[in-house]
Amino acid sequence: MALAAYFYQAAIAFGLLIAVAHLLAPADYAAYSLFISISQFAAIFCFEWIRFACSRFYPGQAPGSEAAERTALSIEFAACAVICILVASASIFFAVSPEIAVLGSLVVILQGGSDLHLTMLRFRQEFHAFSRLQGSRATILAIGTLAGAAIAPNFTSTVAGLLGGYVAYSILAMLLTRNSLREAAGFQPPLVRKHFVYGSVAAGASVIGLLAPLGLKSILTAVLGAGGAAGALLALDLLQRPFVLIVAALQAIQYPDVVATYDREGATPAFRRQLGGYYSLLSGFTLMTAAGIFALLQPVGHFVIAPGLREGFFSAAPFVTGLAVCRALTLNMLPTPAHLRHRLLAIFLLAVVDCVLLNAGALAGGYLHSFSDGALMAGGMVGALIAMVIGGKVLMALPFDFVWQPVVLSAVGLAVPVLATAGFDYSLWISVGAGIIGGGVFCLLGLYSYFVTMFRPRMAS
Repeated sequence: MALAAYFYQAAIAFGLLIAVAHLLAPADYAAYSLFISISQFAAIFCFEWIRFACSRFYPGQAPGSEAAERTALSIEFAACAVICILVASASIFFAVSPEIAVLGSLVVILQGGSDLHLTMLRFRQEFHAFSRLQGSRATILAIGTLAGAAIAPNFTSTVAGLLGGYVAYSILAMLLTRNSLREAAGFQPPLVRKHFVYGSVAAGASVIGLLAPLGLKSILTAVLGAGGAAGALLALDLLQRPFVLIVAALQAIQYPDVVATYDREGATPAFRRQLGGYYSLLSGFTLMTAAGIFALLQPVGHFVIAPGLREGFFSAAPFVTGLAVCRALTLNMLPTPAHLRHRLLAIFLLAVVDCVLLNAGALAGGYLHSFSDGALMAGGMVGALIAMVIGGKVLMALPFDFVWQPVVLSAVGLAVPVLATAGFDYSLWISVGAGIIGGGVFCLLGLYSYFVTMFRPRMAS
């Protein structure tokens, strides 16, 4: 059920970006894209440390710890929301328009609050409520955003519609979960210190991780202009999102058990198998996602993307997909041992390396070839690949038994559509057909291999 909610959210997000790109002018879409990236950055900067602390320590191992952890997390969120409002108010004195400051701060607070609430539901293993709310949030935000863009197809109205969606979702979430927990506990300051030490470093890595695409968007906009960069920005918005959602779905299902097993038993042989299976799922499904994107890239580009954005989208899309594969693994799979063992410096440095190499690679691609969509994105992809190779050292800090067969089949499933659509020079339907059929066969074999090697033994036990 939880996995289905993530797939539904991915489909809604995909359709929303396409629709907004059609409704808004290229310059307005570029402004909307940058606003979404900046608001996500602000939400991570203000609230992500609380969410990371929640994912590591909530609901706790000791009896009665859930209420104490929940109280601490709630007070931490309220304090950070006040700080967010104060910073937004101060930004008015630095040439930020009041309406953007108000809209931005409210979107950031409601986004951070909804993310934290969903994380608490997930780690309490209330998957039914989590799935309903996850899907409802995607639907309501899409309706609000599209309503704003339809009423007045400009940047401000679209963002106002997004804010209206967050308000409506927040009311729904309060109504659906108002009776789920009744136990209360007093405020315990030591919990806040524990949350802050771990959460701030982990969130710092997330902030830097989000700075990487934000920096890339800034480079594209500065070099190509808002209108010229809109196609590449759409590719970044559209093609990275499926990887984020697929990885988040797998983490939602698998990571809580990984954390609980490690805290309870340590690095036992059984844990090594569990960790290796978790890594295999992340790797294989990331490759399958890339295979699906490459297989459908041509028809989506020709029949869905607005004509004014199509050329830039096609130039950037293959490299954005490669970049997204590397970053999905670098930021989610590779630092897992550091999270489990509280190696905070390794988490932070890996995010810094990824951010620096991604943007340095983009600039190098422009200087060495040309300052075009494709060259900038190709350089960024090379930088992300180098960062992933460097991060392999962090991954090896804890031993694991990797399940290779399904990942190899998934890699072949990716190679087939990549070769079929290389350069977009082949006949459209021949290349699409070869990519879908060939890639689909190997990805299905990979799924069957997961069932045989991982799921069936678990069901039998």
